[in-house]
Amino acid sequence: MANSAIILDESFNDSHAALWFIEPAGFTALPLDALLPSPDTQAAERLRVAVAPLLDIAADDVARQQFIAQFAMAQRLMAALRETGTVHCSLGLHRDDVSEVSSGGGSAPLFSLFTVSWRDIAVAPRGVTAARAVALGEERGRGRVEFVELPCGPATFSETVSTPAVDSGLPQRPLLQVHAHLPHPDCRRLAVLTLTTTAPGRRDEYRAILRLIAGSAGFENPLPTDVRDACGNTFARQDSGG
Repeated sequence: MANSAIILDESFNDSHAALWFIEPAGFTALPLDALLPSPDTQAAERLRVAVAPLLDIAADDVARQQFIAQFAMAQRLMAALRETGTVHCSLGLHRDDVSEVSSGGGSAPLFSLFTVSWRDIAVAPRGVTAARAVALGEERGRGRVEFVELPCGPATFSETVSTPAVDSGLPQRPLLQVHAHLPHPDCRRLAVLTLTTTAPGRRDEYRAILRLIAGSAGFENPLPTDVRDACGNTFARQDSGG
């Protein structure tokens, strides 16, 4: 870990951002806006141009139609996430080191989905909001509830295990969801960090990952103003081709 580096995404300098956090290696951010453009817009045309090479290399029309169907299903999933307040989504891909060691051979990779969502809430002290977030979920089978004090303030963690609805189009496999509830200092909003995986047997490892992300989270830009300005100018030059 001594050689680990933090790579700044240009979104860190977004004037509309309300939450900053560190995402561990193995996660790739999915650009929700770019993947869900409005019809007949420049964004839609850019998406068409980006996807065209993937369709061109398809082996035949059947493979092409399968790709289109899978892509459309992914768009529906992301649209549903955005409708529920999701502002960030990342796909995780990691080696299953535990299985590799125990079996002495290779193992299938582990997939996960990390999301950040915002919820409007009734005004209340942050500790009360954090507790309510998990108390209201007890009837839905929420378990392993934990109340903690993070650098950004009070927070709660919880877990759920469920199987997708038959008509959802998703594989009928148990899904583990680990949640972190972080009340905003304005006491009017709640940030919900969720890590979903098809490997419920790795619940401790995924909970540790979410603890790491939540522990790095903050509601104010952590970089000094001069560093923000310098990095912002660098991104601006890159965007302009300089």
